Amino acid sequence: MSGIVCAVRGGPDSQPTLQRAIRLARETHLPLFFLYVVNLEFLDRTASSRTYIISKEMAQMGEFILLTAQAQAEAHGIEARGVVKHGRVTEEIAAFCREIGAVYLVIGQPQIQNEDSLFTATRHQEFIERIENQTRAKVILPEET
Repeated sequence: MSGIVCAVRGGPDSQPTLQRAIRLARETHLPLFFLYVVNLEFLDRTASSRTYIISKEMAQMGEFILLTAQAQAEAHGIEARGVVKHGRVTEEIAAFCREIGAVYLVIGQPQIQNEDSLFTATRHQEFIERIENQTRAKVILPEET
């Protein structure tokens, strides 16, 4: 199998990424997969018994975000599949790209950049290079044509 993976977080900032993935699917006729990763690393410093509940709620939120993305794709005549994974965002994106033999990975760009951000400009570029080297998927950003 091969296709297009579009990593989504939800919210208004994700719209250019979703629209770019939908356009790419229309242009290439490849299957489209929207991917949402539940990442609970922020809970590593807490000893909460609520981790399971939080994980379940975040997965449900991810499923809702994916259903919304799928509806947008369907409005443009594109059938898309939504997938929820659990773990470190960068590792899960790479693993899923390998799993389906992704030809393209569509990702957004960080809006607010500081040293605490998951993706500073430098980390974002390093991630793109690592994905392309490890998976052979070409990374596409929303503003690319």
